[in-house]
Amino acid sequence: MNDGEPELIEAELHRLKPARPPEALLARLAAARPAPRPQREGRSQPWVAFDSWRCLLRWLAPATVAAGVVVALLVWRWPGADRTPAVLPGEGLTKSALRANAVEFDRELVASFDAVARLPSGEPVRFRCREWTDGVTLRDAARGVVIERRTPRLEVVPVSFETY
Repeated sequence: MNDGEPELIEAELHRLKPARPPEALLARLAAARPAPRPQREGRSQPWVAFDSWRCLLRWLAPATVAAGVVVALLVWRWPGADRTPAVLPGEGLTKSALRANAVEFDRELVASFDAVARLPSGEPVRFRCREWTDGVTLRDAARGVVIERRTPRLEVVPVSFETY
């Protein structure tokens, strides 16, 4: 093939006129086309506004559910509701107050799992849940006192489904 041949072939193709398709094929294509739906003027505008809110609610609803679950678990497992504080307000620190010279913080993953729920619209939502145990250890070497506090914590994160 010479260098000038592709240009000659392309020029000849530009001069050619395509043949008209058979009438039977055009009739079959016209019959297969679905009829257009009539548009209602009054209802089209509210649905457009609803679709924009629906997009926002798609992410806001699972986040609200997750926040509600976390708050409910914190209120249900709150350990300090019936305890009195070690130092009452108005009392200053006395000479016998604890002086921590070693403080350790600990965070331990206890469990990790996924949960699936359905929104009222029927759309599935996946949550990644992790159970943690947070710990604090205070040591007073002068008195030999060790105070250890461990608190469970649940972390819930909404995750979108991957669709292909």
